Amino acid sequence: MAGFSGAVKIADLTDYIAPSQDCIVIETKTKAGRLVLEDDLEPGEVQINSRVKEAINPDAKFQAASEPVKINLQDCLACSGCVTTAETILLEQQSTGEFMSKLGDVSDTHVVVSISPQSRASLAAYFKTTPEETFEKVASFLKSLGVQAVLDTTAARQVARMEAAADFVHRFRASAAPRPPSQPPPGPLPVLASSCPGWVCYAEKTHGTYVLPYISTVKSPQAIMGTVVKRHLAAKWGVPPEKIYHVSVMPCADKKLEAARDDFFLPGTTMPEVDCVLTSLEVLQLLQERAVDFDSLHRAPIDQLFDPLTTTPAPQPAPEAAQVEQSGTSGSGGYLDYVFRHAAREVGGVEVRGPLALKTLRNTDFREAVLEVDGKVVLRFAAVYGFRNIQNILRKIKTNKCEYHY
Repeated sequence: MAGFSGAVKIADLTDYIAPSQDCIVIETKTKAGRLVLEDDLEPGEVQINSRVKEAINPDAKFQAASEPVKINLQDCLACSGCVTTAETILLEQQSTGEFMSKLGDVSDTHVVVSISPQSRASLAAYFKTTPEETFEKVASFLKSLGVQAVLDTTAARQVARMEAAADFVHRFRASAAPRPPSQPPPGPLPVLASSCPGWVCYAEKTHGTYVLPYISTVKSPQAIMGTVVKRHLAAKWGVPPEKIYHVSVMPCADKKLEAARDDFFLPGTTMPEVDCVLTSLEVLQLLQERAVDFDSLHRAPIDQLFDPLTTTPAPQPAPEAAQVEQSGTSGSGGYLDYVFRHAAREVGGVEVRGPLALKTLRNTDFREAVLEVDGKVVLRFAAVYGFRNIQNILRKIKTNKCEYHY
């Protein structure tokens, strides 16, 4: 269970450790050691004091919590208030031990691993090699363990950025256009987007239904890759989705939380599109545990999701993609950079070339990009890091004083 906090590594848990003041755990333990839940809660759920349950209404005023709401245990992974035995079971499903057990499974399970660009770069820095060489050597190592295919999530990231850009332009135009009362309102501005699952949980648990409509509905690259693997690749191989065990290598353990959410299950099933998430550190530890001489590993070709001879072409990069990769300002996937360039062309009729100009405001963790056309501000984007800066943005949204579009 490497890569988790010290609390999670504690063995032989009883029922829970250090419950939070805001958490009401109504589990009881049977003689057999299993957790029994009271009332109408489903197995694997706890009840906490949280926001009120009501329909999402962007125009509603922020309301304080007044009654408890049920959440799944996987949601608790983002909270350090307590660690239950049920959570440790969930965490064990996202570990190198579970990964290795699937490789040793004699059934007809097909193990597929997709690796993020960030993890490749991290491992390349450790081994002092190029990301491309690192990727191919890691692929060679994984295939020697029995992995059937090793994939690159770069295409999924490209799809995510394209969808994020299209979603923003739709919201931007719809917000200014008149609409009939019968037509549902588009998502409000500003669009809040993040590559961090922890931010999503923070928004859900702390700010609730007021903030949720502002959050981008576009899937992350990991989630998109899961959809493609369990649907397209399964169909391509002629196997049912449940016979594919999909592992995602990501830079952060919070991606385990994302994979465990039922939002990312195959529709109508309880089957996750990403079965297991390993961090870059866990892959490194797996190499070290097996005493692998990384320098002597041969380079294996990376598998392709889309066959050049099929009628399903691979997603082609939009014009903004090359600019984002070369600008040097992209962080967390380059979403702000990409969406800004796309929106500037579609909304403002301006092609933004070269590095995107980001102006530092209060501190280095709060920067903004502005597009002016004929002296008028058309677009105003902000790149915000740290909870203090994030809270400032949310406070402005609640008081209708936020000047940003994204």
